[in-house]
Amino acid sequence: MTSESAPRTRARSILAWCLYDWANSAYPTVIVTFVFAAYFTTALNETPEEGTRRWGEAMAISGLAVAFLAPILGALADQGGARKPWIGVFTALAVLSALGLWFVLPDPSFAVLALVLVALGNAAFELGQVFYNAMLPGIAPRNRLGRVSGWAWGLGYAGGLVCLVLVLVLFVRGEGAFIRLDTATAQHIRIVGPFVALWFALFALPLFAFTPERARAPRHGAMATVRAGMGSLWAILRALPRHGQVGRFLLARMLYTDGLNTLFAFGGIYAAGTFAMTFQDILVFGILLNIAAGLGAAAFAWIDDAIGARRTILIALAGLIVAGSEILLVESKIWFTAIACVIGVFIGPAQAASRSLMARLAPAGARAELFGLYAVSGKATAFMGPALVGWVTAWADSQRVGMATIIVFFAAGLILFWPLRDPDDTTAA
Repeated sequence: MTSESAPRTRARSILAWCLYDWANSAYPTVIVTFVFAAYFTTALNETPEEGTRRWGEAMAISGLAVAFLAPILGALADQGGARKPWIGVFTALAVLSALGLWFVLPDPSFAVLALVLVALGNAAFELGQVFYNAMLPGIAPRNRLGRVSGWAWGLGYAGGLVCLVLVLVLFVRGEGAFIRLDTATAQHIRIVGPFVALWFALFALPLFAFTPERARAPRHGAMATVRAGMGSLWAILRALPRHGQVGRFLLARMLYTDGLNTLFAFGGIYAAGTFAMTFQDILVFGILLNIAAGLGAAAFAWIDDAIGARRTILIALAGLIVAGSEILLVESKIWFTAIACVIGVFIGPAQAASRSLMARLAPAGARAELFGLYAVSGKATAFMGPALVGWVTAWADSQRVGMATIIVFFAAGLILFWPLRDPDDTTAA
């Protein structure tokens, strides 16, 4: 490879890696947060409160599965070396789960099928992220980790936005849709499952074709690899107390990411139940929110490299707390949408800066393991947020009161994260 072609090859591999965010963001955006979540709540349950509770329980179970499996699989991947085979398996699971949503008819008898498919697909999406994130330090220079991570998040929000727009124009608008489907059996809504599956599969291909990885063969066969992986994971877990910065970061992220995940899981449900938004309203709301989130992630990508990931995360958490508190007080649909866009601006930086911080802290020989723990830090209490929203909603008979519990997670994460030193001073950890 010539010196001139090397930069082009690196740029192509980074672009292909970032494009996977464009591909997989359609799943949480269209399925988990907006369209299918609202469809489940309104069409497959007696009341929005019942749908909120059942959706919360399914997301909690999915989160528990990720919390259990992520560090184990990450340890095995670090022993075997390769990341892309794992990404391929979990991408296929998410795609197949999305395809299955076509068979969920608008009848309460299909509620269990819907919950099983969404819980499985969500777990596959999250587990794939473990290995995808672990590739970041190997493809981006250290001084551009924040930028590349932010670009990927921004591209992900753009992908979710474009997918939402296409879903709206092609299917959801009913009589005004480009492709008219039977609304009596909700074909115009159920089609989003196969559409997202196709989107995910198609745009994931460049990652497998153009992004390299430094794979190494298993040491002494499969069983020896499993034993070595579990031993390495146990060693890292025992060492965490000696590395206070890493442990504090993972614990703080566990709290504020639980708030973010719960917000994603219930955003569309809250809009449909409290503000009586139609599917078309929810799609427009989702489009505006993704525009705001994409702009925020892209703008803060440079800020991350300029002022550090710690300050970026603190700014994002403060913005989420303030705007999140305001949105729970408004009664107007217009004000709800406007403040939601402000929240969107801070969602991307909180996620992207967290990933770049972990990439800076993770040593080369344990990246997938630590990103497995990183995934656990976003899922170890993932059952708490959705379950708490569901329980409080049922107890108070109010979605607004239930959603207020999300602010507690943001505030607790901010308090715990505040003493963290600048990541460049904790590289040794």
